[in-house]
Amino acid sequence: MKTLVIYTSQTGFTRRYAQWIAEAAGADCLDLPAAKKADTAMYDAIIFGGWACAGGISGLGWFKGNLKKWAGKKLIAFCVGASPVDSPEIGPALERNFKGQEYNKVNVFYCPGGLNYEKMPAPSRFMMKLFVRSLQAKKDKTEAEQEMIKMISASYDISDPKYIEPILECLQG
Repeated sequence: MKTLVIYTSQTGFTRRYAQWIAEAAGADCLDLPAAKKADTAMYDAIIFGGWACAGGISGLGWFKGNLKKWAGKKLIAFCVGASPVDSPEIGPALERNFKGQEYNKVNVFYCPGGLNYEKMPAPSRFMMKLFVRSLQAKKDKTEAEQEMIKMISASYDISDPKYIEPILECLQG
């Protein structure tokens, strides 16, 4: 099955997952600007990866804009975010990114990445620091909020190639 992996990445986590998937699947791999210029007609499967941003998936609008054009192809989307894979918010957040029948046309997955403040653009880094400060200032923090403060106060990496296994199984199945 001729497969194309397309990704958009801000700090490198999504690019890393896209490269792992492409290597494991023997697929071509393009970043989003290159993919916008590419002829996708020759591919049987399109895999799109974007990073999580305030509950949305970056670049997803372009991917969803091509769903009709890609009818009949195997379509997979994955989102890379800073939350652990077992976070209860992930499933509902992924579903909110697709309207109606879109969610039934695309197999959707989540891969945990992390935060890299050193590679993050200044506006994003500023917003994250404000979010951390607002959580720290909150009185009567829940245990989950205290854990989140610890987690997002500094850069960290929880990415792992094992998280691409369900994507690869879906591609083969």
